[in-house]
Amino acid sequence: MGIFIAFLRAINVGGTGMLPMKELSALCMDLGLQNARTYIQSGNVLFESALPEQRIKADLERALAGKMGKKVDVMVRTASELRAILQANPFPNGKPAQTAVVFLADPVPRTFLDDLAIPGREEVRPVGREIYVYYPDGMGRSKLKLASAGAGTARNLNTIAKLVEMTEAMKA
Repeated sequence: MGIFIAFLRAINVGGTGMLPMKELSALCMDLGLQNARTYIQSGNVLFESALPEQRIKADLERALAGKMGKKVDVMVRTASELRAILQANPFPNGKPAQTAVVFLADPVPRTFLDDLAIPGREEVRPVGREIYVYYPDGMGRSKLKLASAGAGTARNLNTIAKLVEMTEAMKA
């Protein structure tokens, strides 16, 4: 059994895609994902499963589409991948609340940086299936668009650190 974290895109953000976290946990349990628990209202769910990542992703996306009536992108990472993502932060001097990781379903396209226009002081570092972004002026003020990266969802380092802590507690 492995510990996984699923990040749902566009759930409980700005009044769209409202899904109570209790219902998300129940949906995961109905899919056979064990010990499902959520963290904050933005579509973060941790669970244990013997299934491979791609199967978990497909099952969750199918079940969420049925429940929500629309496609919901899901990005899945293992507990060890999430810990490595947190440790690989290329902006160690940035405030955790101003540093985000965009989780993508697929690796960052090779041409991503070629097409990227940075409108402010943001710094961007793509690594594997993640994009690290430092927002020195705050995320809420940023006009940065990462559309060419594909479907993804962002979490700040405070959220990621808490999720790593929760995965450690699940191992105990």
